[in-house]
Amino acid sequence: MEPLYTIIFRESGGYIVALCLENGIVGQGKNKEDALVKLKEAIECWKDACECDKSVLSGPIPINELHEFLTFGKGKEETFELKAVYA
Repeated sequence: MEPLYTIIFRESGGYIVALCLENGIVGQGKNKEDALVKLKEAIECWKDACECDKSVLSGPIPINELHEFLTFGKGKEETFELKAVYA
């Protein structure tokens, strides 16, 4: 079974950005579905890299980077969506 990842979506510059909390990887698209597809592709590449090179960093996103993601460019009321996905 594929691992379950926790994803946060936010709008940025007219795009949707999906951030994975377990590894700090992001995907970007014109809508949530596109962003999620790009994120899943990035996670697959990251998993392949981890298997080939044990020096590739693996771990949850640091809280200061999560804070930056959630507050960057904040000038108006924003909503965020939290989602669990298999990748």
